[in-house]
Amino acid sequence: MLLLGGAATVEALTGMDYRLASFLIPWGIIFYTASGGLQATFLASYIHVVIIFAVLITMIFLVYVKEYSSDIMYDFLKATVERNTTFCEKYFFDAAKGETFFVPGDYACGPVSGNKDGSYLTMSSSGGLMFGLINIVGNFGTVFVDQTYWQSAIAARPESAAKGYLLGGLCWFSIPFSLATSLGLASTALMLPISKSEAGAGLVPPAVAVEMLGNTGAALILVMLFMAIVSTGSAEAIAVSSLVAYDIYREYINPDATGEQILYVSRVVIVVFGLIMGCFALLLYEIGVNLGWVYLFMGIIIGSAVCPLWNLMTWSKASGTGAVIAAWSGLVLAIVGWMVAAIIQSGDITIDTLGTNEAMLAGNLIAIFSSGFIHFVYSAFIDPQDFDFSTLDSKLRLVEEDHRGLTEAEKDPHKLAKAERWIVRRGYILTLVLIVIWPLLSIPAGVFSKSYFAFWVLIAMCWGFGAAVLMTTLPLTESSDDINKVLSGAVNAMLGRQPPVPAGKADDDVTPDKEEEE
Repeated sequence: MLLLGGAATVEALTGMDYRLASFLIPWGIIFYTASGGLQATFLASYIHVVIIFAVLITMIFLVYVKEYSSDIMYDFLKATVERNTTFCEKYFFDAAKGETFFVPGDYACGPVSGNKDGSYLTMSSSGGLMFGLINIVGNFGTVFVDQTYWQSAIAARPESAAKGYLLGGLCWFSIPFSLATSLGLASTALMLPISKSEAGAGLVPPAVAVEMLGNTGAALILVMLFMAIVSTGSAEAIAVSSLVAYDIYREYINPDATGEQILYVSRVVIVVFGLIMGCFALLLYEIGVNLGWVYLFMGIIIGSAVCPLWNLMTWSKASGTGAVIAAWSGLVLAIVGWMVAAIIQSGDITIDTLGTNEAMLAGNLIAIFSSGFIHFVYSAFIDPQDFDFSTLDSKLRLVEEDHRGLTEAEKDPHKLAKAERWIVRRGYILTLVLIVIWPLLSIPAGVFSKSYFAFWVLIAMCWGFGAAVLMTTLPLTESSDDINKVLSGAVNAMLGRQPPVPAGKADDDVTPDKEEEE
C-alpha cells in the first residue's frame, strides 16, 4: 500500500513513471535499514514523524486559518450538495478582498448517496459506517499480525511500552482525522476535478496542496509522503528480516547461528524484501488495483489471524494447532464470502464489483468472526492446550548469551501485572469512547450546523497540534540524560578533555590504561 500510494503520488506530482518510482523508493529504505538495523529505524522514525507533523499542522493552518475558515468551508460544502446540477460552479475565496467569487466549470456535485440529506456535513452515513467497520477489522490485523508492533514492544521497557502505545495510537489518529478534516474536505469544498480512481490512488492531499500552494505544496506533500514511506517501510523490512533470521534460519536451518551470521541473513533479507515489494506494487498496479482498494482488502487477507493471536496471548486453553486451522479456514471463508457478496450485489466478479463497500465489508467481517469462532470451538471442546505462560521465559534462546534487555527489577511479575492492568483499562475505555460513544454522540446532530462544524474543526486542529507537540518533545525529554551524555562526550572530544571519572572511583584507583579504556 505504501508503494502503491507513493508511486502514484510521485508520478502525479513529478511526472516520474510509477514503475521507476516503485523500485527507487525501496532503495531509500534498504540502504540505511540494512546498515543501521533497529536502532537506525527508531532514530529515523523520530525524525520522520517530526517532519510529517510539521507538514500536517502547516496544511491545517493553511486551510482553516490562512486561506479559509470553518464558516467558509461550511458554506462551500453545503453548496456542493444544494447545487444539484451537472453544471456547477467552482468556489474561490479572495482573501485580500474578503469576497467569494465563482468560476464556471464542469465539476461533480450533488447529494452523497447514503448520507443524511445527501450532505457532507454529517456523521449519519451508511458508506462511512461500512468503511469504519472495514477500517477497524483491517487495523486490528495490522496491529496483531504486524511484527513491527511486537518488535517495538519487546525492545521497550514494559511501562514505557504501555504508555507509548497508548499515546502513539492517540497521536496517530490525528493524522487521518486532521488531514481528512482539512485537505479531504477542502478537495470537496473547492470541487477540485479529482476522479474516483485518482482519489482511490491517494491523490486527494497532493491535489489540494497544489491548489493552495502550487509547487511548494507539491514539495511538502512529497516530503511528507517520503517520510511516511521510509519510516514505516524500514520498520517492515526489519520485521521481516527478524522473522526470517530468527524464526526460520536459526530455528530450522542453523540452530547454532552466531550473531554475525544472523546479522548477515537479516541484511540479505532486507535487500530481497525491498526488491520483492517493488515488484509486488508494480504487479498490483498493472492488474488495476489502487491504494484504496488494497486498503479495504487488507482485513480480508490478515483479519482471520486476529482472534487466534488474541486467544493465544490471553487464554491458557488456546490451542496452537487450532490457531493455525482457524486462521487459514477464516481466510478461505472470507475470500469465498467476499466473492459471493460481489455476485449477489452486482451479478459479476470484477475488480470494481469486488471493491464495493458491501462486498469488502462482508469479507472483512467473515474473516475476523469466523476464525474467532473456529478457534474457540477447537480450543474449548476439541483440543485445549492448557499452556503454562510461566514457561515462556525459560524457552527464550539468546544469541551468544546476550543478556542485554530487562533487568531483574523490570521483570518483576508484580510490575508487569501492574503495567498490564494500566494499559488494559485505558485501552478498553479509549476504544469505547473513540469507536462507540463519539460517533453515537455526533449522530443526533444530523446535518451539522455551522457552529457544530466549527467545534468539530476545532477538535481536529487541537488534536493535530497537540499530537505534533507531544511527538516532537516527549522523546527528547525522556532521553534528555542520554542526549546530554552524548553531547558532553562530543564537546570533550573536540576540546581534548578527558572524560570524567565514574562516580565511586578515587583518582588514584584509575590507572592510565584504565582511564584510556573508560
